[in-house]
Amino acid sequence: MTDEEARRAPEAPGPLTLSDPRTRAELTRAIVWVSVILAVVLIYVLAQPLLLIVGGTVFAAMLDGGARLLGRVLPIRRGLRIAIVALVAFAFLLGVVYYAGVELVGQFEALKTVVTLQVQRVEGWAESFGLLPQGGGTMTALSKQLMGSLGQLTSAVGTALGAVTSGAMIIVLGLFIAAEPRIYERGFAWLLPMEKRAGFYRTTSDMAHTMRRLMAGRLLGMAVEGVFIGVALSLVGVPMALLLGILTGLLAFLPNIGAIISGALTILVGFSAGTTTGLLAVGAYAMVQILDGYVIVPIVARRSVDLAPALVLGMQLLLGALFGLLGLMFADPLVAMTKVALERKSGLAPQVAQREA
Repeated sequence: MTDEEARRAPEAPGPLTLSDPRTRAELTRAIVWVSVILAVVLIYVLAQPLLLIVGGTVFAAMLDGGARLLGRVLPIRRGLRIAIVALVAFAFLLGVVYYAGVELVGQFEALKTVVTLQVQRVEGWAESFGLLPQGGGTMTALSKQLMGSLGQLTSAVGTALGAVTSGAMIIVLGLFIAAEPRIYERGFAWLLPMEKRAGFYRTTSDMAHTMRRLMAGRLLGMAVEGVFIGVALSLVGVPMALLLGILTGLLAFLPNIGAIISGALTILVGFSAGTTTGLLAVGAYAMVQILDGYVIVPIVARRSVDLAPALVLGMQLLLGALFGLLGLMFADPLVAMTKVALERKSGLAPQVAQREA
């Protein structure tokens, strides 16, 4: 100790020195709560980019599932299988965009006219029985809003405008994640203590397994609904059957809500061609929904994902109201992943296959 340090008067504790352990504990608790609140605010503010990342993981799960299926019949390197699946998906999307943009724009305008006229008829019938106020125009306004939303969807699909940037980011993220998923998994695990990493790897394995099964069921359900509705409506003579089949298949990506919208459109267009055609359209749509909901989807997805329909619908409404179309699209993947994480945390996670290489 130097002479200068010896002459220096002893210093008293400063105002920021916390000698009381209870004060330190309360301060730590306050910091935790403030951090939680800031995290919630940041998640809300950054909701759109976060949902794009979720979309990238969903697309990566689709690519990964396709590559695994392809690997059963074509024993080549994983990177080549990912490339083949991505090229096939890209070619399919280009075909849909081209066909929708070139062939279906005129049909969609006719669909808007038919639906508006049918809603006006239903509104007049309801007003005549006193179910709606005279001259209210409630259902007409709702139909215009519905068709306006569908018009935006068709415009985005047919003219490649609107959500191009978001779609491109989802595709790029999905390709990177599907190509080297272990890099990102190890990167997140590196942030955790050593004793927590084994549990993290098991949780991500279960989440990936659940996501693949969920997306397999979703894609199969979309294909079944779109093809069967288009064929069935064509057989019973419903106008614009091909357009309705494509819209039904696309809207099937939004379970529950998509089925309601596509069913309403099918019924309205069916009754525009006559009562008999309308009843046949109702029967065809009901049969397809029963086949998809009670045979195909349970076999492929619901037995492994086991999501309560009311929970999924509630989250779709909540996230759709908060974050728009992206929140609505990715509500059930978020619910499924959260469910798997909570089950693993509580020790209730079902046993799945060993972590695949």
